[in-house]
Amino acid sequence: MRSTVLASLETPDGTHCIDFFAREDGTFGFEQYRAEHDGAGRWQSLGQYAHLSFGSGEEALRAAKEHVPWLSPAEVWRW
Repeated sequence: MRSTVLASLETPDGTHCIDFFAREDGTFGFEQYRAEHDGAGRWQSLGQYAHLSFGSGEEALRAAKEHVPWLSPAEVWRW
């Protein structure tokens, strides 16, 4: 199923990011990535959360805050 990335948030040091996306079926999700160490500017999926499905972006963000320790608790859904 195809998805559209709505937002990508990075750690201050640029070593990790999290993408929030909407799927064709109207559900939302997120996945965490880490920067590859070879300096090529590529991101490697950690493959932990993309299978989860949420009814709204707000629910996906709330779950991400519970599972991804570096994500700011003050972050609000705005995409």
